[in-house]
Amino acid sequence: MDGSLYDTDFYTWTHAQAMALRTKDIAALDVEHLAEEIESLGRSDRRAIAHQLERLLLHLLKWCYEADRRTRAGKSWRSSIYQGRSAITDLIEESSSLRDYPAQRLALAYRRARQQAAHQTGLPLAAFPETCPWPLAQVLEEEFWPGETQG
Repeated sequence: MDGSLYDTDFYTWTHAQAMALRTKDIAALDVEHLAEEIESLGRSDRRAIAHQLERLLLHLLKWCYEADRRTRAGKSWRSSIYQGRSAITDLIEESSSLRDYPAQRLALAYRRARQQAAHQTGLPLAAFPETCPWPLAQVLEEEFWPGETQG
């Protein structure tokens, strides 16, 4: 298949490719671009997990280190923490081969979250631990709220 539609009207290209797959019209398949798009789908799930983990860690840090702001900003932080945990869980349930990916990304996600936390809070970087103070299981635990004995 001529790949020019891929470059000029991606939406139409996706529908044409779906139809070609359903009708088993092998000649109409843009195999190279299809392969790229399928690979991209897997990368997209990994990027989503990494993004959610970084955001989750950022808000856990803010929750922990800006306890005095919990009454004002805490509701949105709490919501963001719940959403991040849910999104990571959902992505892993949909793609079980990504189960270990959050553990692989934890150190990098924490370093980035730590930098953002310092920037957003105005606290010095040294105010936050250099390495993630919580194991991944705790970070993902629905009832875990740093600095609280109960959620």
